[in-house]
Amino acid sequence: MSTLFLRTLREDPADADVPSHRLLLRAGMIRRAAPGGFTWLPLGKLVLDRVTQVVREEMAAIGGQEVSFPSLLPREPYETSGRWTEYGPDIFTLKDRRGAEYLLAPTHEEMFALLVRDTLSSYKDYPVILYQVQSKFRDEARPRAGLLRGREFLMKDAYSFDLDDAGLAAAYEKHRGAYQRIFDRLGLDYSIVAAMSGAMGGSASEEFLAVSPVGEDTFVGCTHCDYAANTEAVRTPVPPARDPAAQPALEVHDTPDTPTIDTLVALANSRRLGGRADWTAADTLKNVVVTVSPPGAEPYLLVIGVPGDREVDLKRAAAALHPAGVAMFDEWASRSDLVRGYIGPQKLSLRYLVDPRVVPGTSWLTGANEPGRHAINVVCGRDFTPDGTIEAAEVRAGDPCPACGVGTLTMRRGIEIGHIFQLGRRYTDLFQVDALGPDGKPVRPTMGSYGIGLSRAVAAVAEQHHDERGLMWPRDVAPFDVHVIAAGKDLGSAAVELGGRLAARGRRVLVDDRTQVSAGVKFTDAELIGIPEAVVVGRRFKEGYVEWRDRATGERSEVSLDRV
Repeated sequence: MSTLFLRTLREDPADADVPSHRLLLRAGMIRRAAPGGFTWLPLGKLVLDRVTQVVREEMAAIGGQEVSFPSLLPREPYETSGRWTEYGPDIFTLKDRRGAEYLLAPTHEEMFALLVRDTLSSYKDYPVILYQVQSKFRDEARPRAGLLRGREFLMKDAYSFDLDDAGLAAAYEKHRGAYQRIFDRLGLDYSIVAAMSGAMGGSASEEFLAVSPVGEDTFVGCTHCDYAANTEAVRTPVPPARDPAAQPALEVHDTPDTPTIDTLVALANSRRLGGRADWTAADTLKNVVVTVSPPGAEPYLLVIGVPGDREVDLKRAAAALHPAGVAMFDEWASRSDLVRGYIGPQKLSLRYLVDPRVVPGTSWLTGANEPGRHAINVVCGRDFTPDGTIEAAEVRAGDPCPACGVGTLTMRRGIEIGHIFQLGRRYTDLFQVDALGPDGKPVRPTMGSYGIGLSRAVAAVAEQHHDERGLMWPRDVAPFDVHVIAAGKDLGSAAVELGGRLAARGRRVLVDDRTQVSAGVKFTDAELIGIPEAVVVGRRFKEGYVEWRDRATGERSEVSLDRV
């Protein structure tokens, strides 16, 4: 450590807002280079390389072969796939001196498809799994949380190519198993959840989420079965339809000063509208106006109808309407036909999508499209007909499980560390990837895509493995196996000699031989850096004893030198 390029910090950096960011900075493992971009310092690079090595070993175990594409890619393949426009402002684009357009790649499906098309020609060449370890880029509007949400990040992305759907299913299961082994080796507590495919496309899609309160993804699990899903992928159980004609006639009532659901319910009960005093928010139909912005097209307004006890979740709405962006509408002065706080689905001129709970025959208390007026007995299928359904209402703990219908949903937060997709033939169709089959006819391969955020995985491990004193790296991730600490100024050479003996036995060793700092500072740094085991060369060294420490458990014991 007397020659290590390292500077630890005693205080938390002011701009670090999550534990992994604070501790990785304080332990001298990363340093901010730009908004959303970090320099990996020697200790941090060792951790990143260890994570990457685990991934490479498990990819090799399932037959993966490593390639490496450039990060700077031409526009044409992404124009062909539509993702040049679909990604919108989320990608970095630039022009070279000749005016040709490029992007800094956020992902490489197009390039892998082209590589296979130009390299493989026969059915005998399949199946194949190719992967790379590559820097990716996205123009993140608000980089935050250190490595968890940056503009440049290291990723492993793999792609399988098979000749039929059964082969794709087998490749998907191979990767799923490999990912479980990887995250087990990294010491992560994670869940596998159903997910949306988003800009990747494809059908089957699952995320691997490291459980953490700082995670940006919210996911659900069932109290009865093994169902788990990202909230964006949760499907609402649909109630049975009823006979619209059997419902009472629509009635419009004066409801002044009731622009919110709470005020409306209170007034409805105080006036006993419809002869009832048991109105709840769930009996109302909330109609929310949003602005939808498709890539490369003009924005348009959409009205989303949800039960009044629910809010519209913009992330769920955006997932349902992908690749369009979604934002709350706030330019009410420009639309005199929309009465804020009193919008109803009757005679609505805009496109109208409803929550799956709004089925034919359901009756609602909702706006009358007039200031200060609402209507009761507004029946779906009689008084209004939606243009379709949308999964946009918030998901809550206690909701019924959509898989078993017996259990209820619990909610947790997680960090996305891996995502696997069955892409199918989207990209092989686009780029006309074919193999000559055994009968001489062309066969179109089908693809899978499998990604792991390597730099994000480092942060996820740090989030799950730390205490108030510092980091606590699992053994397969730690920058070193053993931290040898000279606890006296005259014991540096003895610590170095002992470290050499340990290294000769195959252990990776860091020796704190610094002479200008106290033993207390050395112990503080050791706990901050978080190497799994420490050996303290101290006061009983001359008697043939050292102290052994376990960073994770706090266990300590004196050990004779011949047993170290």
